[in-house]
Amino acid sequence: MLFDDRRDAGRQLARRLEYLRGEDAVVVGLPRGGVPVAFEIAQALDAPLDAIVVRKLGVPYQPELAFGAIGEDDVLVINDNVVAHTKLTPEEMATVERREREELARRVELLRRTRPRVPLAGRTVIVVDDGIATGATARAACQVARAHGARRVVLAVPVAPGDTLAMLKDESDELICLHTPTRFGAVGFWYRRFGQVRDTEVTELLRRSSDHPRELQPGSASDPPLCDDEVRFRAGEVELTGHLTIPENPIGMVVFAHGSGSSRHSPRNRYVAEVLNRSGLGTLLFDLLTVDEEGYRARVFDVELLSRRLIEATVRLTGRDEAAGLRIGYFGASTGAAAALRAAAAPDVQIAAVVSRGGRPDLAGPALAAVRAPTLLIVGGDDHAVLELNRRAAQEMSCETALEVVPGATHLFMEPGALEQVAELARDWLVGRLSPEPGA
Repeated sequence: MLFDDRRDAGRQLARRLEYLRGEDAVVVGLPRGGVPVAFEIAQALDAPLDAIVVRKLGVPYQPELAFGAIGEDDVLVINDNVVAHTKLTPEEMATVERREREELARRVELLRRTRPRVPLAGRTVIVVDDGIATGATARAACQVARAHGARRVVLAVPVAPGDTLAMLKDESDELICLHTPTRFGAVGFWYRRFGQVRDTEVTELLRRSSDHPRELQPGSASDPPLCDDEVRFRAGEVELTGHLTIPENPIGMVVFAHGSGSSRHSPRNRYVAEVLNRSGLGTLLFDLLTVDEEGYRARVFDVELLSRRLIEATVRLTGRDEAAGLRIGYFGASTGAAAALRAAAAPDVQIAAVVSRGGRPDLAGPALAAVRAPTLLIVGGDDHAVLELNRRAAQEMSCETALEVVPGATHLFMEPGALEQVAELARDWLVGRLSPEPGA
């Protein structure tokens, strides 16, 4: 099953939830992707729409494992079993809570500038997201809804892996999911269009639902991207093709270097790119090799050639008006990560950050020690050989370097929730290092 977009997913979910029409129900979407889905449900059920702002409290050394959650109005939910099992100290818990409360306050302030929270006490609360991977955020949302006094909690999503749903069965009174694929991958895989949802769209949908709960014909309130086009450029004797996406008011640009056997159409890299786009980063996904070259193994592993072409693409990108003055980062996968690291070490370009997904940094050779850009190495916990190569590479690098291991993931990060973790780690690393300095 594929959903056309979040609106389509919301309409299909609304048909399954028709039995709740007439109840004293509130539909709450998880910002940002869950709100367009929730909007359709609220319209169909003639119910009020709101967003439920939550932050899970992750165990410091295993952030996907939540020991609790926080929500608006100082709601705090703690899982005593997780705390006991992980032997968390009060100081460790307080540090995590303080950090997450700062982010919660920022998001709440942005959301509630013009619209107060809809009361949940004594009502049926329909918690909606555009999909579930690990379930940590959905679990937090259900717990926070109960803490706000919900009489009944219904968790409704278009798609989720079956094992995650099994873990969530006790978090809500009812759980509605339209599709439970055997091989999940990532939420974005199950949508034909899974573009960015900006904060402006969230606030606009909430406003429209409040002002005109019945008559509205919903449309997209998101800002269109400045650029969302196929691009071509010369690299030596060949012409390379890419896809350039630049959102409104970009904060930086990320050039993707694909691995062996992959291209700009890679669903994994496209998913990560969409996550970055939603965070205000522009992306260039392009093919380092032509179609004819892809059949030659020597070219696939020619890191010097790949890095040279990556540099040429970067120079062309910096010459575009839409990217003028923006910091640039690299996202490389497999052999593409080696090319990204080698290119980042070259004096021809100024690279502000590098992220490697399941990369082969060892193939960068002597250039590894010359990389100046802060570098994040992301490796699957079950990708044992590549994990060891990355550990050695981290020791050889002299720049700011971090190694993040995704537990249970293999080389392609196809396990439920694995790619989401990759995207979140990459987003946080790149946004933090590509964003303009305050006052700049």
